[in-house]
Amino acid sequence: MSESRPYSAVAPIEPNVAVSRDAGATGDAGSRRAGTRVSFDDLARVPAQRLARLLLDRAAEDPTLLHRLYETVDSPCGIRPLQDVRPGNGSRPESSPAIIGESPGMRRVAALVRRFEQTDEPVLITGESGTGKELLARAIHDGSRRASRGAFVAVNCAAIPAGLVASELFGYEKGAFTGAATRSIGQIEYANGGTLFLDEIGDMPIDLQGHLLRFLQEGQIRRVGGRETIGLDVRIVSATNVRLGQAIAEGRFREDLFYRLNVLTLPVPPLRERPEDITPLAYHFLRAAERDFNRDVAGFSPDAMAALRRHPWPGNVRELMSVVRRAVVVGDGPLVDAAALIGLDDTPVPGPLPGTPKPGSQEEHALLLETLERTGENITTTADALNVSRVTLYRMLRRHGIVLKRGLAAAPIARQTQPASY
Repeated sequence: MSESRPYSAVAPIEPNVAVSRDAGATGDAGSRRAGTRVSFDDLARVPAQRLARLLLDRAAEDPTLLHRLYETVDSPCGIRPLQDVRPGNGSRPESSPAIIGESPGMRRVAALVRRFEQTDEPVLITGESGTGKELLARAIHDGSRRASRGAFVAVNCAAIPAGLVASELFGYEKGAFTGAATRSIGQIEYANGGTLFLDEIGDMPIDLQGHLLRFLQEGQIRRVGGRETIGLDVRIVSATNVRLGQAIAEGRFREDLFYRLNVLTLPVPPLRERPEDITPLAYHFLRAAERDFNRDVAGFSPDAMAALRRHPWPGNVRELMSVVRRAVVVGDGPLVDAAALIGLDDTPVPGPLPGTPKPGSQEEHALLLETLERTGENITTTADALNVSRVTLYRMLRRHGIVLKRGLAAAPIARQTQPASY
């Protein structure tokens, strides 16, 4: 043990055992023995801030420590990785993400994750952007038997150009198209034995949704340009931040595929609905930033923590992480103060700017037509003029069934005229 750390946490075995003392812990030479166990009465004589800092430092090195401390002392601090680490459940990789939170909403999420780990059924994770859907998908994989059999492969359906989605997912054979000089393995094949995470599944082109449905039903794929069918064992976990029911009604998503993907549902609450999780999450990101930037920060000032708790967090956990990491970089002193929380606005998140129509309204339809006419149907210029991304613009166009003269296809009809196969 290092002389710079007079106390170090160890795995508790008995209810009154929590830490060990090493040489230099006290002035009593007789007690300077590494590994001497102490009771909670001894711990009560350690300054609270020093003890809290010790436990946080050690927990950063041992991802299971917080769980063990919680189980041993029934800690009221509300910082707990809600992972299933029961003996015989299989060991998770050290990089497996912790589900941090003690709110009722996150307790329900953690309980569902533990249940979903025990099966191979498809999972649909729903929630706003930035709530950690990919982290939960990875946690499901890491806690399942598939973690030792195959990889966790993540694909963002909204980030791949529509013309490349098929070859990216299913792979292609040599000569399948111009430039296909060699055979390429697709992401589904790479995930064989493991888990394929399809993020933003609602943005998958509808002509490919039928191929994904066939794979889910038959467990087989065919590479682009190939004739051979390839049997695979892949679990599908998908995520979306849009309402797929509305996408089905608008003809942008297949109803039969929805039922195939939605066997198990994992709804993730936004951060504003679980304010009790802000403190443990903030400290989790603080310790990570402290290590990454080689800074020594003890915690947050009362004003800073009050500001964090007042903020509505429209960007959810992702926004909180960015705010904390930025504060560690720009802040000075042992505590993060409110001045270091750059970009954090204590006022409520404003609604649409004056003149900004509601999504799906006649006003939005008229604004789209007017802007397209003004920009000559240039997608980039139109997106900039409307202050949206290109992906969002395409989504708006399909929502209103607007067909561009330069060739954007109208929204296809996805409902089946015959009963769907399940």
